Amino acid sequence: MGNIQTENEHLDYYTVNKDWAGDRTVNNAQEIVQYHNNSTVRIWCNEQNSDYDPHWHSALEIIMPMENYYDVEVNQVRYHINPGEFLIIPPGKMHRLMAPDTGRRFILLFDISLIMSLKGSSSIQALMVQPVYATKNSCPKIYHEVYQILLQITNEYFSENEYAELTIYSCLLNFFAKFIYNHIYEDELFPNVRPSRQKEYVKKFNDLLDYIDIHYAEDISLEKMADHIGFSKFHFSRLFKQYTNLTFNDYLNYRRLKAAEELLANPALPIIEVSLRAGYTSISTFNRLFKQVKQCTPSEYRSRNAEVF
Repeated sequence: MGNIQTENEHLDYYTVNKDWAGDRTVNNAQEIVQYHNNSTVRIWCNEQNSDYDPHWHSALEIIMPMENYYDVEVNQVRYHINPGEFLIIPPGKMHRLMAPDTGRRFILLFDISLIMSLKGSSSIQALMVQPVYATKNSCPKIYHEVYQILLQITNEYFSENEYAELTIYSCLLNFFAKFIYNHIYEDELFPNVRPSRQKEYVKKFNDLLDYIDIHYAEDISLEKMADHIGFSKFHFSRLFKQYTNLTFNDYLNYRRLKAAEELLANPALPIIEVSLRAGYTSISTFNRLFKQVKQCTPSEYRSRNAEVF
């Protein structure tokens, strides 16, 4: 599973990570990730045998068991992760951690806001809408490569390399790229589309995601988007779900709520204005959807994050 260092070599992971319980701040299910030294990466080699209550945070989380299994529940779906497997939990997803009596696992947290500002990042956003449970069977073509990338990231984090974070984000971009290409060129992506047109369809939907990323606050209905790329609404609905694993309306709500989180960072912006700028003409709809996803109202979210903002 890679040439990863152990506490018997250069690093005592347990000593480095003994702050797991005391260095995590959770307020009504929302965790504020404590990065250190102006970093945007936090990794623990965790040996805790206690569970961690349902919570969410703005960081991307990756869980890699190294000794014994680890159970994770995300939005009421339970994942039983064994050593050699890993789970990617997208930012903002409610999740619960359930530990065995003994074991060891890496917990990796990343602020990916900078990555999401890059051109083409809408493909990453589409990939990260749902948790990704990676095993040798679920992604056989890229499994070995992406697992080795995660091992390299953990080794870099615990090294004394001055440029470790640059290396880590370089690895993370490579990690995402491999998943995106694997998704795009998988034969089952558009099973009813002729192979000669697969590339054309991929480009159409990549362009569409970029369009949504810019125009999410506008009146962009399913019918308008289907017409925008030249499909019937029924054909469009089926292909969009195949490409993103979400319905069009669910994806649009996901994107609008992500925008709302960013807008709430401005304390001078009234909640109703946040709602409108995020694309919701009904404040009651906005409040209901936000609370459904975040387990708190927009006002509560703003107040909890006041110090972070």
